[in-house]
Amino acid sequence: MPTYDYKCLACDTQFEKFQGITAPPIEECPECGGKVKRLIGAGAGLIFKGSGFYITDYRSEGYKESAKKDKDKSDSSDKSKSSDKRKKKEKKTETSSESKSTSTASA
Repeated sequence: MPTYDYKCLACDTQFEKFQGITAPPIEECPECGGKVKRLIGAGAGLIFKGSGFYITDYRSEGYKESAKKDKDKSDSSDKSKSSDKRKKKEKKTETSSESKSTSTASA
């Protein structure tokens, strides 16, 4: 059942009334007894509760498989990039330690 907004034409009181769709509109203000007008409301907002409302929940099996393959590829490339960085870091450390030992040997 929807909630309807009303406004009194005499005292400008605004109020809401929970009514069935087929129920006749209210004609009398509960405050002063004057004539009321039913207002046009924005309507109720759509509320999602619980899980299952994500776009990925309804994807086709083909899409899910290709997304999984893409993820696996990106994970493996990330691992190789991090191992490359580690190797470069180790190489820099070795080079700097070699330069230190040569500089102390020449002194």
